[in-house]
Amino acid sequence: MDLMDKALAVLAAYGQAGLMIATAESCTGGMVAAALTAIPGSSDVVDRGFVTYSNQAKHEMLGVPESLIACHGAVSEEVARAMAEGALSHSRAHAAVAITGIAGPGGGAKDKPVGLVHFAVAHKDSPTRHACRIFAGDREDVRMAATLMALTLLLPPPAT
Repeated sequence: MDLMDKALAVLAAYGQAGLMIATAESCTGGMVAAALTAIPGSSDVVDRGFVTYSNQAKHEMLGVPESLIACHGAVSEEVARAMAEGALSHSRAHAAVAITGIAGPGGGAKDKPVGLVHFAVAHKDSPTRHACRIFAGDREDVRMAATLMALTLLLPPPAT
């Protein structure tokens, strides 16, 4: 399934359930929100998107504690979870997806290589889910794969 097909599936599922989505994106720079909002009628489902590329933006816009970033790094399970939960609490959405990673070509390290991406999906009244992947390829490959993965993780929508 390609990116637009996946975005259509997400919009259809959330639309049918009468639910809204928020995004909190770092390494994808708004690509998830862009994929969703490229489709007519998406305003019925997409509440808002946060592009929080800097650590300060993660803190100011989503409420991610600076101490969490300092302790675990921006590219971590803990920060991805806090981003998703922050997007949920700073929106009218029923579900939020967060993405933080290292798209490259630089910025990687032995314990956090280029291509490492952490995802989190928060739903109201249920535990936040986390996923982590290492994607191969160049910067654009990593960003596209992360965008598709984020959309995949939004399915199925939460039960109402």
